[in-house]
Amino acid sequence: MTRPKRYLTPRKRAEGKGAAHVGTEHHWSMMVSAVGLAFLVPVWLIIVGKALGSSRADVLDTFSQPFPAILTGLVLIVGLRHFVMGAQMMSEDYFRGTRRKLALIGGVAFGWTVSAIGLYALVKIAL
Repeated sequence: MTRPKRYLTPRKRAEGKGAAHVGTEHHWSMMVSAVGLAFLVPVWLIIVGKALGSSRADVLDTFSQPFPAILTGLVLIVGLRHFVMGAQMMSEDYFRGTRRKLALIGGVAFGWTVSAIGLYALVKIAL
């Protein structure tokens, strides 16, 4: 008695290989943060531009007010989250194996470390 032949369709061969099923969510997350940054950064640059060249007391006074402090916090959080997602996408596209894992860990660690340091400095200034 012969065994029946097993035919695999192209879809069946491709299952389990490839997409992590988060590409669309990742893309939209990047687009939303990019649009948010497009509105936040110009306003933030105006505030920072006015503070440039001022005395230390004037800069501390500027960033101790609620609007500049909250805006700076938003730019830090949204901007560095956008950076982390971009670094993740770049690492997944260009690296393989251990280098990919190290690049992912390094990008995420760098982004969140800079974010934490920035928020700590902002809180020290604002309070």
